[in-house]
Amino acid sequence: MKTLNLLVFLSFLSAALFSCHSNATETPDGQRAAVEIPKLLDRHPALRQDKEWEAVQNYYVKYRQKLEANPQDDEARLALAQLFINEARITGEHGHYYPSGLQVLDDIILSKADEDIRFRTLSTRAGILLSLHDFAAALETAEQAVAINPYNAQIYGALVDANLELGRYEQAVAMADKMVSIRPDLRSYARVSYLREIHGQVEGAIEAMEMAVAAGYPAYEETAWARLTLGKLYENYGHPEVAEQQYRAILAERPDYPFAIAALAGLALGRKDYAEAERMLKQACEIIPEFSFYETLAHIYKETGRQEDFNRTVEALWPMLKDDTESGHNMDLEYAKIYSDLLGDQDKALKYALKEYQKRPDNIDVNQVLASIYRQRGNTSEAAKHLAVATRTHSRQPGLVELQQQLASR
Repeated sequence: MKTLNLLVFLSFLSAALFSCHSNATETPDGQRAAVEIPKLLDRHPALRQDKEWEAVQNYYVKYRQKLEANPQDDEARLALAQLFINEARITGEHGHYYPSGLQVLDDIILSKADEDIRFRTLSTRAGILLSLHDFAAALETAEQAVAINPYNAQIYGALVDANLELGRYEQAVAMADKMVSIRPDLRSYARVSYLREIHGQVEGAIEAMEMAVAAGYPAYEETAWARLTLGKLYENYGHPEVAEQQYRAILAERPDYPFAIAALAGLALGRKDYAEAERMLKQACEIIPEFSFYETLAHIYKETGRQEDFNRTVEALWPMLKDDTESGHNMDLEYAKIYSDLLGDQDKALKYALKEYQKRPDNIDVNQVLASIYRQRGNTSEAAKHLAVATRTHSRQPGLVELQQQLASR
């Protein structure tokens, strides 16, 4: 789940510990030295959305000028970091924007900030850490956050996400209950939806995601994301025609939204309309450099025997993975899937999957990947062991059900 959530700091931590989380420097008179402000990258024309891009540029200039005039303006730093997070979501330029967000946050000296600044600084940091798949750090700091402010819904959002990714599903449900009780909105309904889905409650998941969409503002990116997720629920559980309606509704409100275009390509792929799927995926790839778009293209080329196109597309994946990894993004599970599903190299796939398993041994998705790899290696006992963990929430997700059937038939 892509989220914009929270990391916060306990008020009783010492100034020395605060400084461990900051790269800010001070001049001899106690003032912070000026630092380089990360760039705002140009958006692809299809992503400019009328006045939206103009507003983003204006905000960027405003906050940059504030920091140039006063490096101690923490409000401007917070606003700039949030702007970078939003741009990462919209443009797919994660390798630039997530480190940029951390950079401006690190220049806030938390030991000298008031409680509200500390809270919001680390809240914003949480969204980045979760996006970088540093789930343990997100959980640790989000738990500290509750001691500062137990009444902010987004704190519980961070706890939901981190607990989910670490396989602590009972805790995730408890945090989601608290979140929705404080603020029933798009973000809380979306988390309830996902929890219901992985617990096999598909109808309830659809209902909650419909509530999430209804709670969003038309044409906003997060509303488009919620509707996309709703479409995926319909698609995955046997209603592709309803899914298509959702994807097209997104494009009516937010033209050229690349994830909706790619979702329509996925429906075409499901119909074996490879030419249409390829055309739409290439259209999406031209808008943002999204890893999953290229990965799906590679699957099309593999399935249709276009070896040269397949090789070229796979070669394009490695720099993307490298860029994300070098920017601090944990991509071990993505490496495992590429080696297993695309290249058929189960030895390398296992190596990366086990690295992720060491960090998240209770996560159902990690165990599903391991079960699939072990099945393809012919190790059915290990596959069954990991499948037992992957199915412990009674998820009915199609890939998991298919894996169960494959192992049962052996």
